[in-house]
Amino acid sequence: MKSVNQIRLRLLLLLGRAFLGALFILVFFLPIITALVLTNFSESASLRFPLIGNLEGYYEGRGNWDGIETTFQYFDSFPPQYTLLLDENNRIVLDRGQASVSTVGSRYELNSTDLGFQLSAGGRKIGTLVITSLPYEWRGRMASGILFPVAGISFALGLFVVVIAFLLTRRFVNPLADVIYAARAVAGGKLNTRISTAGPQELRSLSESFNEMASSLERNDRERRDMLADIAHELRTPLTVIRGRLEGIVDGIYTAGGEQVSIALNQTYLLERLVDDLRLLTLAETRQLRFENQSIDLARLIRHSIEMFSAEAREKNISLALEKQGDDFTLELDAQRTEQVIGNLISNALRHTPEGSRVWLTLDSSPEFVRVSVNDNGAGVPDADLPFLFDRFWRKDKSRARASGGTGLGLAIAKQLVEAQGGTISAQNLMDGGLQVQIIFKTR
Repeated sequence: MKSVNQIRLRLLLLLGRAFLGALFILVFFLPIITALVLTNFSESASLRFPLIGNLEGYYEGRGNWDGIETTFQYFDSFPPQYTLLLDENNRIVLDRGQASVSTVGSRYELNSTDLGFQLSAGGRKIGTLVITSLPYEWRGRMASGILFPVAGISFALGLFVVVIAFLLTRRFVNPLADVIYAARAVAGGKLNTRISTAGPQELRSLSESFNEMASSLERNDRERRDMLADIAHELRTPLTVIRGRLEGIVDGIYTAGGEQVSIALNQTYLLERLVDDLRLLTLAETRQLRFENQSIDLARLIRHSIEMFSAEAREKNISLALEKQGDDFTLELDAQRTEQVIGNLISNALRHTPEGSRVWLTLDSSPEFVRVSVNDNGAGVPDADLPFLFDRFWRKDKSRARASGGTGLGLAIAKQLVEAQGGTISAQNLMDGGLQVQIIFKTR
């Protein structure tokens, strides 16, 4: 892979060639175009000479061309023997600086080799100065009088453009080179690559967006690795138990029935639940789950879930109840998926609440939303760990470690199912101890 300095040099060369090309066009083609204009002059040309200004001033002062031959003198060493002065009707007033020749008064039509300079006064045409058969020496002198200043100005502008281009190149090329190099590094697997945010606002935004993208890729890769490690860990325990029991039966250590087979069968059920939960979580995360929304009474659904867990609550001597605030809890939701979410939350609360404690659900509504809270007075979760509560296989807090066969995916599944139906889910510790998981569904 090319180094950042090589990329920077390549960008500099590309921009340098572009600017040199623009400079070449500016310095060389502009004088050429100007020369073409001079050699193919038309009445619309804007070139002016001192002689033209003198003639226009004479006419404005007199109101006519009478006596012009006495003042038609050399201006800027310009030879009058190559000129004609025509009036507004293109009739000859002066022929080669003379007013007493036979051609004076006759009409004159400009040839393709003539240069015609229109004279005007008071916004109207008063005549034309025609330069006929001017030798190349004089044409060159006329052209040089225009071309040299134009070329000088063009060259100065070209140098100015080069200086500005150099400064802008340093300002833009370095950040772009860093982005290109970092993009290639990320494509090569170095997901921890970051770039500094420098340069104009647009490039800073590009750098920040790139860093966010790289961080997201690195986080996703880390989560993927962690998930694979967690899945391997979760599968290892039941598989080890099943293998041990079956090998014991084959070796004659255990009988081919009874308790050992039941233990192996229970571990098989655990494996099945884990695989089903992983499949459900994957479908929910990729938005491939089908939801059959219908009008449901959320209070009725919660009461049904409480009835399903009432026996488990009685075994642990845990109070399980619903508290309502409001009357209308009708929502457009998938009943099966929503009941699965409520069941996961109740099961999680019962699992991590000590005997003799209480788990209670609160349900309240407003014109904008319906809120469900699942509360317990157990050990709670450290505040630093709350952001990770809905991650797959999260069990950092030992008080929440799986001791009763949970797969560690319940809260992650609940989060995906709630968000897929347009709701939000969050968790916080209660002031008096315990954990509260809150779900909000919008009614509008």
